[in-house]
Amino acid sequence: MADDSISRRRMLQLAAAAAVVVGANPRGLGQLSWGAQVDAPSSNGLRTHVTRPYDAETDVAVFREWLTPNEKFFVRSHFGPPAPDAIDPARWRLSVSGLVDTPLDLTLSDLNRLEQVTITAVLQCSGNGRANQRPRVPGVQWERGAVGNARWTGVRLRDVLEQAGLDRSKAKHVQLEGADRPVSTKTPLFFRSIPMVKALHPATLVVYRMNDEPLPVLHGGPLRLVTPGWMADSWTKWLAAIRVQGHEAEGYYMQTAYRHPTAPVESGASVSGGDMVPVEEMIVKSLIVTPGEGAEVSAGPVTIAGVAWTGEARVTRVEVSMDDGRHWKPATLLGNDVPYAWRRWEYRWDAAASGPVTLLCRATDSRGDVQPERSSWNPGGFLWNGWDRVSVTVAA
Repeated sequence: MADDSISRRRMLQLAAAAAVVVGANPRGLGQLSWGAQVDAPSSNGLRTHVTRPYDAETDVAVFREWLTPNEKFFVRSHFGPPAPDAIDPARWRLSVSGLVDTPLDLTLSDLNRLEQVTITAVLQCSGNGRANQRPRVPGVQWERGAVGNARWTGVRLRDVLEQAGLDRSKAKHVQLEGADRPVSTKTPLFFRSIPMVKALHPATLVVYRMNDEPLPVLHGGPLRLVTPGWMADSWTKWLAAIRVQGHEAEGYYMQTAYRHPTAPVESGASVSGGDMVPVEEMIVKSLIVTPGEGAEVSAGPVTIAGVAWTGEARVTRVEVSMDDGRHWKPATLLGNDVPYAWRRWEYRWDAAASGPVTLLCRATDSRGDVQPERSSWNPGGFLWNGWDRVSVTVAA
């Protein structure tokens, strides 16, 4: 295990990071305060949707890079980061309780004794693409950039649970709670659970590094959960408490919010709770990164490039269309096929006729799932994966 994973040096780095967030200008993010962040400049590659708490999406042009830089990675918050003293690395504790033989109260140093693991995985907000839903639904109107691909380093949740000793005859779910708190006592706490099979998966991690740097406070530092292949609602930030139990988590954010219909419903229809299930796995999706929306391109060879990803499967094919989906051309997949990471792709287009053209892309995964023209409507606006569309003009 690497010596610097949660060393004294790392603790000092995290403390310094927290101090920066309390102050001003962490890498151009603007003046930030706990639970009251303000607008981020567009030059940082982030577009702000909500300032309190801070919710901002990444400029799609950033996705030219395989790994999304921490300072340009989208931010989703329910209440904003906890108070500084709550995330002091020297005082941080992760509790493990419930259906275990030995309840634990772990420090960062305790976690440091477990085997360190690094994976690369896509993190995507469940509502990414919500702005495309018609009729519109409540919630942050994310467009295309509430997603990113990063390298995550930490320890297996399985190893933490096995240290506590599971009551395997009764343990069915793991409830996860962060240290963030709402301003009003009337607002429910944010906690959710994942099934035991996902909790014990070797790729499910408790992480403390992001892209080989200490996990930033805005992204859940000092600890967050990573559930590769699943939407971000289960990637608990500022992870402080783990509870092993025999049932799914109760409470608003598990039983009411972050749920979607079990079958397609008519747009605008009301859906009963019994016909809804928790948002979990990601579905196949792709984006055009270049050319950008509204770009002017010259007639002749044009490189169309982008990224594609899916959940527990693999991306096997990406296609592009320049005639509103009547004909599709296979793109070339680039780089290595890394589980849970996105796949870069490109297509060489011979742009001939001048004037406006709409570029489309769609991906297929190893399960045979194909991006649809439009996603099924749902009242939460979750899991949008319709064809990506970019309008360009071919110069005469």
